[in-house]
Parts: sequence; C-alpha cells; structure tokens
Amino acid sequence: MRITTRATVTALLAGAVLTATAATPAFADQAEQGGHPGVQTVLDRAVTEGGVPGIVAEVRDGHRNWFGSAGVADTATGRARHAHDRFRIGSTTKTFVATVLLQLAAEGRLSLDDSVEHWLPGVVDGPGYEPDRITVRQLLNHTSGIYNFAVDEKVIDENKGTPFLQHRFDRYTPEELVRIAMAHQPDFAPGAGWTYSDTNYVLAGMIVERATGSTLAEQIERRIVTPLGLTGTYTPAPDDVTIHGPHGRGYSHLWDLDPNAPAYDVTELSPSWGWASGDMISTAPDLATFFGALLGGRLLPPAQQEEMFTMIPTPKGKWIDNATYGLGVSSIKLDCGATVWGMGGAINGSWSYTYGTRDGRHLLATNVNGDWVKGSGPITVFTDELSAEFCPAS
Repeated sequence: MRITTRATVTALLAGAVLTATAATPAFADQAEQGGHPGVQTVLDRAVTEGGVPGIVAEVRDGHRNWFGSAGVADTATGRARHAHDRFRIGSTTKTFVATVLLQLAAEGRLSLDDSVEHWLPGVVDGPGYEPDRITVRQLLNHTSGIYNFAVDEKVIDENKGTPFLQHRFDRYTPEELVRIAMAHQPDFAPGAGWTYSDTNYVLAGMIVERATGSTLAEQIERRIVTPLGLTGTYTPAPDDVTIHGPHGRGYSHLWDLDPNAPAYDVTELSPSWGWASGDMISTAPDLATFFGALLGGRLLPPAQQEEMFTMIPTPKGKWIDNATYGLGVSSIKLDCGATVWGMGGAINGSWSYTYGTRDGRHLLATNVNGDWVKGSGPITVFTDELSAEFCPAS
C-alpha cells in the first residue's frame, strides 16, 4: 500500500472454499427512492463541503440492496460514478491474503504458529530481528515488530509531493520491499506490541506462494474471486499500471495538507509497491459480497473463523480510533456504541471502507476517488457514513 507520511500511516488501515456460493446481486446505478437518506447526506457533504471528486456507497441489509453516489468519476468529463466502477482497494487486500492463509491452515498445509524462518529462511535478516520467533499469526495481526517499509525515509521522500509523479511507476519485488524494512531495527520483540506494518503482509504473501507453489494472485482468484463470482475484483500484474474494465479516475493532493492544493490524476501507478499489502482492484458490490461471505462464515471453517476474529485493541494514536485488529480484519466501535467489522484501505487517489454487522447480513462498502477531505480526512467521512447507517436514530 503506497503511503507516504507517518501521520497517514497511523490513520489507516484480504484448498477449499466452504459453501461460498453467494452471487453478486444486480444493482441499479441510482439510489432507490426513500433509501438511506442519512448515508446519502454524508456522501453529498463529502463533495460539497469536503471537496472530494466523487464518492460511492453500497449498502446490503438482508436481501435489500442500495447504491448511492455523489460527485463525479472523472473531473474532465463530469461522468457520474457507477456501482460497478472498479477502484484500487489498498489495504483491504490484506483481508483477502489473510483468508487464503487461514484456508491453507485449515487444510493442514501450514500452521499459524509456524515461524517466518521456517517458510522464508534468510529473508527476515536484519539487525535485531529474530525470524525463528516471529510467527505467521504475528504477521497477520501486526504483532511481529517488523518495521513498515512504507515509512522508510527514502520511500517517503520519493513518494510525497511532486516526486511521486516521477516515481509512481517504479517497480518493486516483494524481496526488495522486505529489504527496505530490514535496514531498520524492529519496532519491538515478537509479540511484545502492536504496529501496523505493510511488510507483514508482503511476507504473508510470500509464504502463500512458498506453501502452494503458485502465485498469490492465482490463489486469491481460485479460492475467493471465482467461487464468490466477484466479476470486478482482480490482482493486477506487477507491471500493469492501469485499471481494466469500467472505472473512474483517482485524484491525489500528493499528501499536501493545504485544502486548496492542486489535485493530480494518479489513476495509473505501479501496484508492485503494495503487492500483498495493498495492490488489489475491486468494486463496492464485490467488496460487500466478499465481506458478507467472510463475516457470515462461508469462507472459513469455525476454528479458522475464530482465529481470524480474535481481536487485539490497537494502541491509541497508532491506528484508527476505537478499533481492534484480528487477522486481516478490524472492528470499530462507533460513538453510539455499535460495533462494526470489516477492513479499510488507502492508496494514492483511492480510499475505501467496508464494515458491517458481525454476521455479515448488514454491510456498507464505500470509496472516494481522492485521498483528501477538506478539514478532516476520508476516515471521518467513512465514520459518519457508518454512524448514519448503523446507529439507531436518536
């Protein structure tokens, strides 16, 4: 996941498939009459007051489906955003990766207690690291202590501000991303703390490939995308800088906090930067389908489902407020007391959230095609959407 400031990082945020036969329902590109006015109000304000180019939301509540949008998919043409438009999902990729690893654990092909050194001998090789003590589980729940390559100073210098425009097509291998992290001391001893680290999921993706003998993209396609009928979801090739199929544009202020900073079209960029930590592309309906199946227990056996949703409170100031983190999933406690479950993700020009009830029957998937909101940030808008949908009216 391409992240370029420490402040942004702390604010941010994927065998057999068990009875995973849920199909994506048909969706209209217009909000149903009398649908979800609270959510629609938040979408409208994100554009009129927050200045985002465009925003979409998909709501599933039992058998009822609703789609809302505001703003535009393309500022040059004025085209509206549509339900099946594709966008980059950033760290929501992590949930797909964690699901694959847990399926492999259910099949007995690996254990969550296996060490990183067992699967990737010599890869985690930096001062202060103990790869024989770092487990697969600790990668997935961010308790490994492994430094986040995305906050390396050189990485930030090359990807903040206009330098990003020259480096946006740089290609990295997973091994190169890990080596960037290995130049830094670990954040803490294995299991002794919690810090969000994209390096954890790069290593997790490498373990999937070592355990299966095939690519991570092939495993995600075979185990999740195809069984669930996710027609707009795919993992781009490392050198594929485009988004295939219907899509809008993605816009960035290049992490300039000035609300009047110019917006740059950054739709095309190298996905190799995120790889297993944030390279996938999807749609709002597909994300709702995926999380509905995952939360509903249709992708993992009960033992692995329990592992995935064994949550750790995230330290204050290190991630999203009032959040917990499991294995590639998180929960957020809203101000009204309701708790929602899912995952969010960000990459230059695209921020997304998909959260819902623990049983997966009531979900909201949302995306903005910009990486700023005047006076706050996309997470504030997303939280307002969730509150509008999941908090009882006062």
